[in-house]
Amino acid sequence: MADGKKKVTLSVDAKIYDRYREYCNENAIMLSKKIELYMKKELEKAKSEKKK
Repeated sequence: MADGKKKVTLSVDAKIYDRYREYCNENAIMLSKKIELYMKKELEKAKSEKKK
């Protein structure tokens, strides 16, 4: 994609997804951005642990 974004397909528990999607909608949060930030934090955490 031109903007550097990649579309992915994930399989997650339907009830958890529905509840989290509702939470994001109620709090004006973009679900995809929230997942992206989680992934970034995990990578940063792994990188800092690897340096120890």
